[in-house]
Amino acid sequence: MKTAVIIGAGKGMGNSIARIFAQHDFRIVLISRTKASLDKYVSELAADGHEIYGEAADASDMDGLTTALNHILERFGPIDLLIYNAAYMAGGKLSEISPNEVLDHYKTDVLGAHTAVSVVLPGMKVRGEGAILFTGGLFGVFPNANPDFACMSMDKSALRVMAQMLNVELKNTGIFCGIVNIMGIVGGTPEFAPDNIARAYWKLYCERDAFEVNYR
Repeated sequence: MKTAVIIGAGKGMGNSIARIFAQHDFRIVLISRTKASLDKYVSELAADGHEIYGEAADASDMDGLTTALNHILERFGPIDLLIYNAAYMAGGKLSEISPNEVLDHYKTDVLGAHTAVSVVLPGMKVRGEGAILFTGGLFGVFPNANPDFACMSMDKSALRVMAQMLNVELKNTGIFCGIVNIMGIVGGTPEFAPDNIARAYWKLYCERDAFEVNYR
């Protein structure tokens, strides 16, 4: 059985992504900051008959996230799929936010992703197989789509670049890196229901014909 780790569990997208990969015979390990919520998510998904586990960690804490991922590696062995779905959801115009706010966002949105990749990727390289998927968005493709979310625009843009660079770097290694850009509000319309968007992750994972999918 393959193991997928999803950083950023929750009802927004994380649990729906977990569900679709679990339906395709993946063991799922969810990572979320709050243990109480994490235990609830694990219980709900496991009730459907899936093999689901949880590991509490804050995506913005490099040491804590590294410890959690190493614990998963020790318990379950190789990680076949890493999905980074964590995001710091807060607004603010670029001229109004403080440097500390920018840094706080960056730690969760970008540095956490890089930290996770740095832990998981070496094992994938040894095996010559694996996949890394990021959750991107409209702001990463069109940074001025909403000036009230400056940090989100900067960070999703950086995450998109990271996906593209890794995609090229890892070409012909058996390891795929890509990003799903959600080009609307999750849950805003039936088309943007989390379960519907989650199918784009599975499609990208299977087809691997481009580094990104813009889900509209």
